[in-house]
Amino acid sequence: MKKHIFCTYFYDLDVPFFDVDSLFIVWHGHYVKYLEQARCAFLAEISHDYNVMRESGYAYPVVKLDLKYIKPATFGQKIRVELNVLEFESSLKIEYSIKDLATQTKLTRGSTMQVAVRTDNGELQFQTPEVFQAAIRQFVGFQAA
Repeated sequence: MKKHIFCTYFYDLDVPFFDVDSLFIVWHGHYVKYLEQARCAFLAEISHDYNVMRESGYAYPVVKLDLKYIKPATFGQKIRVELNVLEFESSLKIEYSIKDLATQTKLTRGSTMQVAVRTDNGELQFQTPEVFQAAIRQFVGFQAA
């Protein structure tokens, strides 16, 4: 069954020197940072970043992370992180693809899942708060299921 993509966002960056090892390839742990940078940029785009989340009384910890390394990114390489929102009503499920910006060669793919947790008592929410759902629905590229 084909998965529905509610919205897509692109985040571009140049691989900095401090992210590479002695072979000038990106250390594997930095890919998680690239996913986080793309997610933070997307949240800022929908005007619902982590500060807004906290102010609304919720935190959104990552509860699942998966990465598949296909080809290494290298120092100075221009890369694009494509972020696809697959679920947002019960949790925030995002699928990512990191590609070379010039050639579109796929370097890494991954996914994350986050859940809403009340900050006042740590209670897990089985439904994403409506204020966050509304922020995603107002995104210019939003596609209802």
